[in-house]
Amino acid sequence: MKKGKFITIDGVEGAGKSTQIAFICDYLHRKGIDVVKTREPGGTDLGEKIRSLLLGLDNEGMHSDTELLLMFSARNELIQNKIKPALAAGQWVVSDRFTDASFAYQGGGRLLNIDRISELESWVQGKFQADLTLLLDVGVDVGMARIESRKTKDRIEKEQREFFERVRSAFIDRSKLYPERIKLIDASQSIGRVQKQIQLFIEAL
Repeated sequence: MKKGKFITIDGVEGAGKSTQIAFICDYLHRKGIDVVKTREPGGTDLGEKIRSLLLGLDNEGMHSDTELLLMFSARNELIQNKIKPALAAGQWVVSDRFTDASFAYQGGGRLLNIDRISELESWVQGKFQADLTLLLDVGVDVGMARIESRKTKDRIEKEQREFFERVRSAFIDRSKLYPERIKLIDASQSIGRVQKQIQLFIEAL
Protein backbone atom coordinates (compact mmCIF):
# COMPACT_ATOMS: atom_id res chain seq x y z
CA MET A 1 0.00 0.00 0.00
CA LYS A 2 1.27 3.44 -0.90
CA LYS A 3 2.15 5.50 2.18
CA GLY A 4 0.10 8.65 2.80
CA LYS A 5 1.34 12.22 2.96
CA PHE A 6 1.62 14.42 6.05
CA ILE A 7 0.67 18.10 5.73
CA THR A 8 0.94 20.62 8.57
CA ILE A 9 -0.50 24.14 8.74
CA ASP A 10 0.98 26.76 11.02
CA GLY A 11 1.20 30.48 11.69
CA VAL A 12 0.51 33.14 14.27
CA GLU A 13 -2.90 33.60 15.89
CA GLY A 14 -5.50 34.91 13.46
CA ALA A 15 -3.72 33.69 10.32
CA GLY A 16 -6.80 31.77 9.14
CA LYS A 17 -5.65 28.20 9.72
CA SER A 18 -9.11 26.77 10.44
CA THR A 19 -10.56 28.14 7.18
CA GLN A 20 -7.70 26.78 5.09
CA ILE A 21 -7.63 23.40 6.83
CA ALA A 22 -11.29 22.94 5.94
CA PHE A 23 -10.45 23.85 2.34
CA ILE A 24 -7.51 21.41 2.20
CA CYS A 25 -9.50 18.51 3.61
CA ASP A 26 -12.39 19.16 1.21
CA TYR A 27 -9.99 19.49 -1.72
CA LEU A 28 -8.29 16.18 -0.92
CA HIS A 29 -11.65 14.43 -0.42
CA ARG A 30 -12.72 15.59 -3.87
CA LYS A 31 -9.50 14.06 -5.22
CA GLY A 32 -10.54 10.74 -3.72
CA ILE A 33 -7.97 10.86 -0.94
CA ASP A 34 -8.82 9.57 2.54
CA VAL A 35 -7.92 12.36 4.98
CA VAL A 36 -7.35 12.35 8.73
CA LYS A 37 -7.58 15.79 10.35
CA THR A 38 -5.88 16.45 13.67
CA ARG A 39 -4.48 19.25 15.81
CA GLU A 40 -1.75 20.20 18.24
CA PRO A 41 -1.68 20.09 21.11
CA GLY A 42 -4.27 17.33 21.17
CA GLY A 43 -5.54 14.89 18.57
CA THR A 44 -5.67 11.89 20.93
CA ASP A 45 -7.60 11.28 24.14
CA LEU A 46 -4.51 11.87 26.26
CA GLY A 47 -3.36 14.72 24.02
CA GLU A 48 -6.63 16.57 24.51
CA LYS A 49 -6.24 16.31 28.28
CA ILE A 50 -2.74 17.76 27.95
CA ARG A 51 -4.18 20.50 25.73
CA SER A 52 -6.59 21.54 28.48
CA LEU A 53 -3.63 21.86 30.87
CA LEU A 54 -1.57 23.86 28.37
CA LEU A 55 -4.26 26.31 27.32
CA GLY A 56 -6.34 26.58 30.50
CA LEU A 57 -6.48 30.00 32.11
CA ASP A 58 -6.07 28.44 35.56
CA ASN A 59 -2.50 27.48 34.63
CA GLU A 60 -1.16 30.95 33.83
CA GLY A 61 1.85 30.43 36.11
CA MET A 62 3.09 27.41 34.16
CA HIS A 63 6.88 27.34 33.76
CA SER A 64 8.06 27.65 30.14
CA ASP A 65 10.03 24.37 30.35
CA THR A 66 6.91 22.58 31.58
CA GLU A 67 4.97 24.01 28.65
CA LEU A 68 7.60 22.75 26.20
CA LEU A 69 7.73 19.27 27.72
CA LEU A 70 3.94 18.95 27.74
CA MET A 71 3.84 19.99 24.08
CA PHE A 72 6.24 17.23 23.14
CA SER A 73 4.44 14.70 25.34
CA ALA A 74 1.20 15.39 23.49
CA ARG A 75 3.10 15.31 20.19
CA ASN A 76 4.60 11.90 20.92
CA GLU A 77 1.15 10.47 21.58
CA LEU A 78 -0.14 12.01 18.36
CA ILE A 79 2.71 10.71 16.21
CA GLN A 80 2.73 7.18 17.61
CA ASN A 81 -1.00 6.60 17.99
CA LYS A 82 -2.54 8.59 15.15
CA ILE A 83 -0.25 10.09 12.52
CA LYS A 84 2.07 7.17 11.76
CA PRO A 85 -0.70 4.53 11.74
CA ALA A 86 -2.79 6.67 9.37
CA LEU A 87 0.14 7.26 7.01
CA ALA A 88 0.98 3.55 7.02
CA ALA A 89 -2.64 2.82 6.05
CA GLY A 90 -2.30 5.10 3.02
CA GLN A 91 -4.28 8.00 4.47
CA TRP A 92 -3.17 11.61 4.26
CA VAL A 93 -2.90 13.50 7.55
CA VAL A 94 -3.59 17.23 7.89
CA SER A 95 -2.52 18.74 11.21
CA ASP A 96 -3.32 22.12 12.70
CA ARG A 97 0.20 22.91 13.97
CA PHE A 98 3.22 20.67 14.50
CA THR A 99 6.83 20.95 15.69
CA ASP A 100 7.54 24.25 13.93
CA ALA A 101 5.12 25.77 16.44
CA SER A 102 7.36 24.70 19.32
CA PHE A 103 10.34 26.45 17.76
CA ALA A 104 8.18 29.54 17.19
CA TYR A 105 6.12 29.71 20.40
CA GLN A 106 8.46 28.20 22.96
CA GLY A 107 11.71 29.10 21.19
CA GLY A 108 10.76 32.50 19.79
CA GLY A 109 7.94 33.52 22.11
CA ARG A 110 9.26 32.09 25.38
CA LEU A 111 12.92 32.58 24.42
CA LEU A 112 13.83 28.99 25.27
CA ASN A 113 17.09 27.51 24.01
CA ILE A 114 16.64 26.30 20.43
CA ASP A 115 19.20 23.50 20.86
CA ARG A 116 17.13 22.02 23.69
CA ILE A 117 14.02 22.08 21.50
CA SER A 118 16.01 20.37 18.73
CA GLU A 119 17.07 17.65 21.18
CA LEU A 120 13.45 16.98 22.10
CA GLU A 121 12.53 16.95 18.41
CA SER A 122 15.20 14.32 17.71
CA TRP A 123 14.16 12.23 20.72
CA VAL A 124 10.43 12.26 19.93
CA GLN A 125 10.50 12.27 16.12
CA GLY A 126 13.85 10.93 14.98
CA LYS A 127 13.91 11.94 11.31
CA PHE A 128 10.12 12.03 10.99
CA GLN A 129 8.89 15.32 9.47
CA ALA A 130 5.92 16.65 7.56
CA ASP A 131 5.99 16.24 3.78
CA LEU A 132 4.67 19.79 3.45
CA THR A 133 4.22 22.65 5.90
CA LEU A 134 2.01 25.57 4.89
CA LEU A 135 3.00 28.62 6.93
CA LEU A 136 0.26 31.23 6.87
CA ASP A 137 1.88 34.58 7.57
CA VAL A 138 0.03 37.70 8.64
CA GLY A 139 1.10 40.83 10.51
CA VAL A 140 0.68 40.57 14.27
CA ASP A 141 -1.65 43.57 14.43
CA VAL A 142 -3.91 42.00 11.80
CA GLY A 143 -3.86 38.63 13.52
CA MET A 144 -4.63 40.07 16.95
CA ALA A 145 -7.49 42.11 15.51
CA ARG A 146 -8.97 38.93 14.00
CA ILE A 147 -8.96 37.06 17.32
CA GLU A 148 -10.49 39.97 19.24
CA SER A 149 -13.90 38.69 18.16
CA ARG A 150 -13.38 35.39 20.00
CA LYS A 151 -15.53 35.16 23.11
CA THR A 152 -12.75 33.69 25.23
CA LYS A 153 -9.00 33.55 24.70
CA ASP A 154 -6.84 30.68 25.92
CA ARG A 155 -3.70 31.08 28.01
CA ILE A 156 -1.41 31.60 25.02
CA GLU A 157 -3.78 33.82 23.04
CA LYS A 158 -3.72 36.23 25.99
CA GLU A 159 0.01 36.91 25.54
CA GLN A 160 1.27 40.40 24.68
CA ARG A 161 2.02 41.78 21.22
CA GLU A 162 5.81 41.48 21.71
CA PHE A 163 5.42 37.76 22.33
CA PHE A 164 3.61 37.26 19.02
CA GLU A 165 6.15 39.41 17.15
CA ARG A 166 8.86 37.02 18.32
CA VAL A 167 6.70 34.04 17.33
CA ARG A 168 6.16 35.43 13.85
CA SER A 169 9.87 36.15 13.37
CA ALA A 170 10.74 32.62 14.47
CA PHE A 171 8.26 31.13 12.00
CA ILE A 172 9.73 33.20 9.15
CA ASP A 173 13.24 32.14 10.14
CA ARG A 174 12.15 28.49 10.03
CA SER A 175 10.76 28.94 6.51
CA LYS A 176 14.14 30.26 5.39
CA LEU A 177 15.95 27.31 6.98
CA TYR A 178 13.70 24.69 5.38
CA PRO A 179 12.35 26.18 2.13
CA GLU A 180 11.77 22.78 0.51
CA ARG A 181 9.31 21.78 3.23
CA ILE A 182 7.94 25.05 4.60
CA LYS A 183 6.01 27.21 2.14
CA LEU A 184 5.44 30.78 3.34
CA ILE A 185 2.06 32.16 2.25
CA ASP A 186 0.87 35.75 2.63
CA ALA A 187 -2.35 35.19 4.57
CA SER A 188 -3.32 38.87 4.42
CA GLN A 189 -4.49 38.22 0.84
CA SER A 190 -8.06 37.23 0.02
CA ILE A 191 -9.11 33.72 1.05
CA GLY A 192 -9.38 32.77 -2.63
CA ARG A 193 -5.81 33.82 -3.43
CA VAL A 194 -4.46 31.96 -0.43
CA GLN A 195 -6.34 28.83 -1.49
CA LYS A 196 -4.93 29.01 -5.02
CA GLN A 197 -1.39 29.00 -3.61
CA ILE A 198 -2.20 26.15 -1.26
CA GLN A 199 -3.67 24.14 -4.12
CA LEU A 200 -0.47 24.49 -6.14
CA PHE A 201 1.68 23.28 -3.24
CA ILE A 202 -0.59 20.30 -2.59
CA GLU A 203 -0.62 19.37 -6.28
CA ALA A 204 3.18 19.22 -6.15
CA LEU A 205 2.88 16.36 -3.65
